[in-house]
Amino acid sequence: MTVLCYGDSNTYGFDPRSWLGERYPADVRWTGLLARKTGWTILEEGENGREIPTRPGDLAELARLSGRADVTAVMLGTNDLLANARFTAEDVTVRMQNCLEALTAVRPASSVLLIAPPPMVPGTWVGEERLLRESARLADCCRRLAAEQGTAFADAGQWGASLLFDGVHFSPEGHRAFADGIRRALELLAADRS
Repeated sequence: MTVLCYGDSNTYGFDPRSWLGERYPADVRWTGLLARKTGWTILEEGENGREIPTRPGDLAELARLSGRADVTAVMLGTNDLLANARFTAEDVTVRMQNCLEALTAVRPASSVLLIAPPPMVPGTWVGEERLLRESARLADCCRRLAAEQGTAFADAGQWGASLLFDGVHFSPEGHRAFADGIRRALELLAADRS
């Protein structure tokens, strides 16, 4: 199975302890762990600071990338909340709906996994109550959206992925927990499709 993993810095494997914005090595990143544990081909498409794509060109690029995979896993929304001072979980969900519609226009909805990111926790990047509240609400909004769109859904907040001091980025242990969680979710999706 070939899986496109489309996301932000936690998909990229950003290590906030590094001085120059470096990423964890492949044997620490959840994408690398997932590939090693399953033998699947993992297409890593994580980008630091990525928000949910909204421009036609960005949506077309996501659709093009998705065409290279059997399954597309999308986990975004954290940066949308961080970068937009008045955004709510519903605002993020509207963006995600447009993104999913662009994806399902070119591939079966049953081959898309929408992942709600783990809620932020207090840290050097997260002190505002709005961020904590809205990131905690995002999973329920995404669950409803996935049901409406006919895609698979997973709540990464249930996987025990620990975050580092900034309140946003996975620790090495968090990457291991996330890899286990997404593996289970993708195995369920594959079983449902067969």
